[in-house]
Amino acid sequence: MTRLSEQVLRATAERLIAAHQAASISNDWLAFVDELYATDCVYTCEYAGVMNVTANGIEEIKATHYGRDMQVGWEGWTFPYEGVYVGAQNNLVTHWLNRGPGTRADGSYFQTPGVSFITLNSDARISRQFDMFDLAHQMLLCDELEDAGLLSPRLKAEWVLPMKEKLAQQLQRNTS
Repeated sequence: MTRLSEQVLRATAERLIAAHQAASISNDWLAFVDELYATDCVYTCEYAGVMNVTANGIEEIKATHYGRDMQVGWEGWTFPYEGVYVGAQNNLVTHWLNRGPGTRADGSYFQTPGVSFITLNSDARISRQFDMFDLAHQMLLCDELEDAGLLSPRLKAEWVLPMKEKLAQQLQRNTS
C-alpha cells in the first residue's frame, strides 16, 4: 500500500470532521459515505461487547452505522472532534464526543468521549474504521438527558432501553 503523507492524512481527517459537522446539522448521515469510504471498507463498533455492528462495504455502512443507527432519535446531538492523531501505515485516531442536546445547569455539556481508529487506503479513503466509547457512561448520560426533558422518546425506545437490557444481561453473568 502506498504510504500517504501526513498532509494527506490530515486533509482526509478534516473532510471527515466537516462531513460529520454538516450531518449533525442536516441529519443526513449518508451524503458523505461514497466520498470518504472505500467500497470495501470494514466499519466496526462493538458497543461494549453487548452488540457488535460490523459493516462490510459502503452499502452496509449506509444501512447500519450511518443509516439505521443514526435514524433512531439522535436529532439535536452533535459529534464534535477533540483531536486527530496521525500514525504510521496510513492510520488516524480521532477523538470525538457524543454530545447530547442542551447543557447542564452549570453550563457543561451532556457528553461522552469516543475514539475511532481509522486506516486509509492508497486513495486516501477510509478502508477500516473501529469505534469505541464507554457505553455505560452513555447510558448514564441518556438518563441525565431524560431527567432534563431532553432525551428523544424514540432514542429511548429504540436504542437506550435495548442497550441497557443487553448491558444488564451481560453484567449478570458471574455475579455470584
